[in-house]
Amino acid sequence: MSQKVRLKLAIADHPHTAAIRDGSIEIEGVDAEFVTVKPQIGAFRRMVRDLEFDVCELAPTTYIIARAYGRPFKALPIFVVRRFHHGGMLVKPDSGIRHPKDLEGKKVGVRAYSVTTGVWIRQVFIDEYGMDNDKVTWIVDDEEHVTQLQLPANVQHTPEDVSLADMMDSDQIQAGVEAAAGIGRTGAPTGGWQEVDTSMYVDLIPNAAEAEAEYYARTGVYPMHGTIVVKDEILEQHPWIARSLNDAFTRAKDEWLAKLNSGEATGKGAEKYRALQDIVGADPLPYGIEENRATIEALEQTAFKQGLTPRRMTMEELFVDPAKAPVRV
Repeated sequence: MSQKVRLKLAIADHPHTAAIRDGSIEIEGVDAEFVTVKPQIGAFRRMVRDLEFDVCELAPTTYIIARAYGRPFKALPIFVVRRFHHGGMLVKPDSGIRHPKDLEGKKVGVRAYSVTTGVWIRQVFIDEYGMDNDKVTWIVDDEEHVTQLQLPANVQHTPEDVSLADMMDSDQIQAGVEAAAGIGRTGAPTGGWQEVDTSMYVDLIPNAAEAEAEYYARTGVYPMHGTIVVKDEILEQHPWIARSLNDAFTRAKDEWLAKLNSGEATGKGAEKYRALQDIVGADPLPYGIEENRATIEALEQTAFKQGLTPRRMTMEELFVDPAKAPVRV
């Protein structure tokens, strides 16, 4: 066989990727150098702007935007974070906001307009609840990862040194995306975060879990995060790497799923994915193009609809199919 290819990888430390990062599961034909970036969104920015890594875990919306603007890397259908997004939009209990359409004419906080959590929430509110996105003013406190992105006119930036959390507290915004994607943190978006208590707010969709289960059963859309991308030049020189990466990630996931199903895996992540199994079935982290076609198409479509991409993109433009990649020789 040919000599191993040296690659620099920036992948977050998930339970189902840990065996790859610690070397107990090898990537066939790859001499892997892992770089840890906390939070991982710091790696997003370094990848889309400076192409710093050969392989990187990237937010899928950031990836689609970057690819639309010609950045030279391509995704594998490996999605290392999953969750639904009917929940996650917080409002004050006395705000009078009871339905996504009530956000029209209001100011709503989100870390960046292209943050994947916000994009998926908007997709749900637009497609499922009839919200007119153009009538909502989105307030952001971060710059977009992809510098070429031209933001819609209804996106505004916070005043300098004012956090979304502060604006929510003082009624300058009427709603906000939860946690690190919005009003749940202060500090520089790419590092130095401080968590903010948001327990005084309520979710706009109170029965989110029920709505998510019905939505998945009807549409097959299962929102993803954490897409694995590879530089074009690496795939061109060594096309077998797509298969090697997919095989390693799949093996690591399968070993973790066995622990999840046996009860050996514990912690919040395990609890989260066991709950998701009740909705999506035995594999709460499905990889592959066909397994995720409805989800990929929904995100690509809504990214365009929300003014994030300048044109529509095909599946072939966006993803490499590892099953069609050659085997290393």
